Amino acid sequence: MPKMKKLALLSLLALAASAHADEREWHTYKELVEGSRIDKFYAIPAAERDKLQLYVKIVPKNKAIRRDQLTLTVQDGAERQSLPILAYGRFNLVPNQKWLTDGAKTLISLPTSEKAGFGMDMVTPLPDGSQWRYTQVMSSVAQSNAVIKKMAGALSLFAPTIKVVVFKFDKPAQLRIEGKDGVKTYASDAKGYIKLSPDSGLLKENPLMVASERPFEAELETE
Repeated sequence: MPKMKKLALLSLLALAASAHADEREWHTYKELVEGSRIDKFYAIPAAERDKLQLYVKIVPKNKAIRRDQLTLTVQDGAERQSLPILAYGRFNLVPNQKWLTDGAKTLISLPTSEKAGFGMDMVTPLPDGSQWRYTQVMSSVAQSNAVIKKMAGALSLFAPTIKVVVFKFDKPAQLRIEGKDGVKTYASDAKGYIKLSPDSGLLKENPLMVASERPFEAELETE
């Protein structure tokens, strides 16, 4: 029995080594934090970014690489911690001062022959259910632009401008805005998306928005 246990342990160690075999150093943790300016985002008071969620995302040069199959790990000396990869290659990056101070690095499961950079995605968390007031969601556009300018600092003139909320559905859907001057209905496109720009009149009126089904996401985009 002791010999069996020893063999089992050796097998587990071999599997662990195999799991890490394709890992290579990517960016330092500091490069990710400072390059994405995510530290600037979290330095903004929570009340001024309460309609926003900011993600860092992996952007492989090779479009054929499935980002959902990649792994990302922070290594700080002997300590290892996984950063779970979400849809679209996104991951949450909340600045960790210890990792910044220690000079931690990130490891990515990508062959050395492949290159990958990183970008940013911003979404607005939707209220529960499939209906909500207009300003609860559409005011996120103005808030996102104010936040982006603060994050950019002296480079704010070159910062991108968010213009639309992209409601994303798993299947064909409709979105109604029940304003005092009538109901406006929007249908999803071939991708299952409905793109809406904020309307100043509707922001004041704050009508009800009703979706035929709940979107799985509302992303903020420049167009």
